[in-house]
Amino acid sequence: MSTVPTDHDRLLIIDFGSQVTQLIARRLRELNVYCEIHPYQNVTDAFLTEFAPKAIIFSGGPDSVMRDGSPRPPKAAYEMGVPILGICYGQQVMMHDLGGKVEAGEHATAEFGRAYVVPSDARSDLLSGWFMDGSGREQVWMSHGDHVSEIAPGFEVLGTSPGAPFAITADRNRHFYAVQFHPEVHHTPNGRTLYQNFVQLAGFTGDWTMGAYREEAIRKIKEQVGDKKVICALSGGVDSSVAAALLHDAIGDQLTCVFVDHGLLRLNEADEVVAMFRDHMNLSVIHAQEQELFLGALEGVSDPETKRKTIGKLFIDVFQKYANEIDGAEFLAQGTLYPDVIESVSFSGGPSVTIKSHHNVGGLPEKMGLKLVEPLRELFKDEVRALGHELGLPDSFIGRHPFPGPGLAIRCPGEITREKLEILRKADAVYIDQIRKHGLYDEIWQAFVAILPVRTVGVMGDGRTYDYACALRAVTSVDGMTADYYPFSHDFLGETATRIINEVKGINRVTYDITSKPPGTIEWE
Repeated sequence: MSTVPTDHDRLLIIDFGSQVTQLIARRLRELNVYCEIHPYQNVTDAFLTEFAPKAIIFSGGPDSVMRDGSPRPPKAAYEMGVPILGICYGQQVMMHDLGGKVEAGEHATAEFGRAYVVPSDARSDLLSGWFMDGSGREQVWMSHGDHVSEIAPGFEVLGTSPGAPFAITADRNRHFYAVQFHPEVHHTPNGRTLYQNFVQLAGFTGDWTMGAYREEAIRKIKEQVGDKKVICALSGGVDSSVAAALLHDAIGDQLTCVFVDHGLLRLNEADEVVAMFRDHMNLSVIHAQEQELFLGALEGVSDPETKRKTIGKLFIDVFQKYANEIDGAEFLAQGTLYPDVIESVSFSGGPSVTIKSHHNVGGLPEKMGLKLVEPLRELFKDEVRALGHELGLPDSFIGRHPFPGPGLAIRCPGEITREKLEILRKADAVYIDQIRKHGLYDEIWQAFVAILPVRTVGVMGDGRTYDYACALRAVTSVDGMTADYYPFSHDFLGETATRIINEVKGINRVTYDITSKPPGTIEWE
């Protein structure tokens, strides 16, 4: 259930399993509209009453409405008197539920990829700002096999495409709208305008701002924590840094940050993080020197999921250890973000496919005896950065590239050794220095080096070398949900490879990873 106060305008996205449902939320948040994604199984009549949405969006999904047992929204959604927008499968389920017809896909009506929609004679404010470039059409992204063959009573056609005669439909009286394409994806260039029109038709005022969120979050933290003490998992990344600053704003000296040095950090990172929070922000910080514990447990481990789970379990053990030393500590704070929650939702029965486990999602073991505080749980990454600015954190921390909780462990495919970690630390430092030197750091979402589990033959001077190969990775992204590789020049790559080979003993070959997400993930493991 939502934790946002009911005096906020909020929109409910009912998720039918689309892999791009998160992008709907991103588009709406960009418009200062607060929204939440909930799997259709969890959206009951009671949920709708308590959530009280100002509007509803039905997402796309992989199922067929003609299959017995396929996903459906509750009938109460149609009876709330609020505007509804159905997208792809969401359009089909709306037509099916309200008296229209959907048929199985045939070659002539299935559409996958780029398509072009043209307007009908009917007009609607939903399409304000569309069909304005002189071509009389709009590019959209289609991904459907089934198709609507008959629209429901009360609906009219606003736009058509070659494979979708009912590409855009509307019931003006009930404020129900439905599109067969995906306006949330990049390949529907004017999709943002359609969402903007929908939320304006629904009466949203755009009251979702970081200033408002800060005030609400501080109030909620105070209500939850009272006069008890909190320990915060501080990694030095953007998420935990903003969480720590927000908690300190709310409860001051009741907060103790625990910075775990697990031996998997970047070069000089521990000193920089501790100095920032202890010396400059006057937070209480425990520097937990636990390198031997983590590296000992990871010795001989090569499976990536085992690495993640081992590190996650040890984090909990370490926090338990320090929590026991803090009299009155009853809460553990984490920098969990909304994409973490969404990606892990299938553990509790959501329809989306689980890609990988997140060590900081899903609550804490009962034996730990601590309650969880997650003040950023409703935010996307760029919203966290905006909140960091609101809290006065320096740009040097707010603008840092994401760094995973398991640290360098998942940038070291295969077995982890102290030697490989030391090589990786030095190579990564050279690479980031190169990116900064060329003024590219802020253009890139995330950049790092992965050390490969292979040795290659090389020649340095007059001698033969047999050292490790490494891969450079740099991606552009908005929120980490999708990503593309950064198009470095060959001059940059050549200069960087030369520096790494010359300055880092143990590497004699450098490669560049040009895989996008999907099909790859950003991290290597």
